[in-house]
Amino acid sequence: MISYNSENIKFPNIRRRDTSAWIKRVAAAHGKKIGEIGYLFCNDEKILEVNREFLQHDYYTDIITFDYCEDDILNGDLVISLDTIRTNAEQQGTEYDDELHRVIIHGILHLCGINDKGPGEREIMESEENKALAMR
Repeated sequence: MISYNSENIKFPNIRRRDTSAWIKRVAAAHGKKIGEIGYLFCNDEKILEVNREFLQHDYYTDIITFDYCEDDILNGDLVISLDTIRTNAEQQGTEYDDELHRVIIHGILHLCGINDKGPGEREIMESEENKALAMR
């Protein structure tokens, strides 16, 4: 089951049923099934609070992914700052909706085991994001 909630911000204009079906397709393409996935859309202040409390990081970010996966079943909580997504879209010259969906799937790709912090990993993540976005 995939749930969507918002805190301290207007809920984004996404089609929940279509988005959930897309997420399931992407997971299946990686040999995974969806268990319990919870999205929380929030503002920059909330994601900073979460980043400080749970990761001891003192900066804003677009997404924080909490991984509770078991074997091939994806379980996790994904906290997404819509403020940061808007800022990133403006800075990159991309559409807000495109950036939102990139970040939505970015968290799922993390749960699938794709990382983006080590050498060469960012390029792999971006490639997987692009493949996933093409499945939308």
